[in-house]
Amino acid sequence: MSSHVVTPGPYRATKLWNEVTRLFRAGMPLKKHRHNFRHHTSCFTASAAVEWLHQLLRNNSNFGPDVTRQQTVQLLKKFLKNHVIEDVKGRWGTEDLEDNNGLYRFPTTSTLKPIPCPSQTPGSAPGSVKKKHSFRDKDVFKFRTIKKHEKDAQTQANMDPAFYTEEDGAECTSQRRELTVDDERVIWKDITLTHLQRILGTASLDQVLDYRSVNPQNIIHNMTKVNKHGVVTLDDKTNDLPHWVLSAMKSLANWPKYDSAQPSYPGFERDVFKTVSDYFYSLSQPLLTFELYELFINVLGLLQPQCERVAIEALQLCTLLLPPSSRRKLQLLMRMMSRISQNVDMPRLHPAIGTRTLMVHTFSACVLGSAEECDLDELLATRLMSFFMDHQQSILSVPEYLLTAIGDHIRYLRAVQVPVGPAGDAGGEEMEEVCAPLPIYAFCRQISGAEFEQQKIESLQQAMEELLETLLTDQNISEKDRRKKLKQFQKQYPDIYSRRVPSTEKNKPKIKPPLLNIKKTKVFSIRN
Repeated sequence: MSSHVVTPGPYRATKLWNEVTRLFRAGMPLKKHRHNFRHHTSCFTASAAVEWLHQLLRNNSNFGPDVTRQQTVQLLKKFLKNHVIEDVKGRWGTEDLEDNNGLYRFPTTSTLKPIPCPSQTPGSAPGSVKKKHSFRDKDVFKFRTIKKHEKDAQTQANMDPAFYTEEDGAECTSQRRELTVDDERVIWKDITLTHLQRILGTASLDQVLDYRSVNPQNIIHNMTKVNKHGVVTLDDKTNDLPHWVLSAMKSLANWPKYDSAQPSYPGFERDVFKTVSDYFYSLSQPLLTFELYELFINVLGLLQPQCERVAIEALQLCTLLLPPSSRRKLQLLMRMMSRISQNVDMPRLHPAIGTRTLMVHTFSACVLGSAEECDLDELLATRLMSFFMDHQQSILSVPEYLLTAIGDHIRYLRAVQVPVGPAGDAGGEEMEEVCAPLPIYAFCRQISGAEFEQQKIESLQQAMEELLETLLTDQNISEKDRRKKLKQFQKQYPDIYSRRVPSTEKNKPKIKPPLLNIKKTKVFSIRN
């Protein structure tokens, strides 16, 4: 029985469902059981199924160790509802399942869900995703094709306007107009989605994201209007968290240093926590929004130890697409959760569940969810929430590299301005092209383990040589400290020290002469 990571792509939730049902059906032990004086072959008890499936989900890289036994019971109930399993009498659908000795079996029919085939022609079938019209497809800006031999040069230049030659500028028409606000918004949107597509490693974002639903003003606001703590600020305060919710969240985040004017009684912190959770459950949709559900589900495929950095960068860009009010709520919620989880003075908020686990399972449904109930919503949301908890500060920060790339690109287009058609119409079909390709970034070349070790040793030696040079030449170090530190350096790195300070007689440490041997005099006593 083998499992694999379900990679990003369309219909990932359906693929995950099929993966779990396949593993469960192939690996669940079947035995002979007796019930009501009858023997039933090839079946299993509900408790045995919960135990086996729970271990499967915890060890599966698509879900992780945060899956609880109760979540496993809920998944088995969905298995029964969708006829993945049935009771020994053949009943399913409306039947309920409990964590007990009830007997169940697998039906003879296939339980895998069909994966829809995307239409070859966008918009030709119901439910098909229309191909996005990117910034490069617009008549206002037509980017020239980047030839293969030009890519390396553009990467080295890194979008420096001074890099472009006069020949490039000669290709542009002399009739120009200024860059409009709408043009700049499309640039923000197109460059952000281009970077996101490269990070996800997908051929297109069409089937995981509706391009028309992405508001470029959200990206601009989330990246430019932040306070000193990196939290989004809102122009319209009516979309902000209510004052009483902010007060409750501050009380929990700063416990026990809360406002003395607030009441205090045994269990007060649990009531405050319930007040906060009730508010987030009352929102009309999750913080990551229904429109971006499929996109975040696909990012879940990157939550592997070897892809941690890539997953953080992908979530950075995905959260920039959120409405500013949703991003602000998410930032404040994650900060509160992180502080509560790390606060050793916080009393237990649940008698049987740890604080971190309680945070994850309480707010996961408030953060991620689909408009239509999905069979794996709860498990997927828990997986994403756990990763958010560990990396919330990096994920919800503004990616400076993207801000720089967009700023450089807009400044360059402002410098060359926008060419217009022969009749002065920017939408003319015979318009000349702007000589400005999208920013291109080079990725690090993967090296072998031996090369890595060699580079590590060389870097260490270079750093130690620089340190030794500082010890020898720094005038701010007293001679006493200099001799002491040089002696320590010589002891730890003799080879580097000997190459820089050749061994001579005067550099040899002075050996103190031994003390004179004084002959002990004979001690006389009264007895003698």
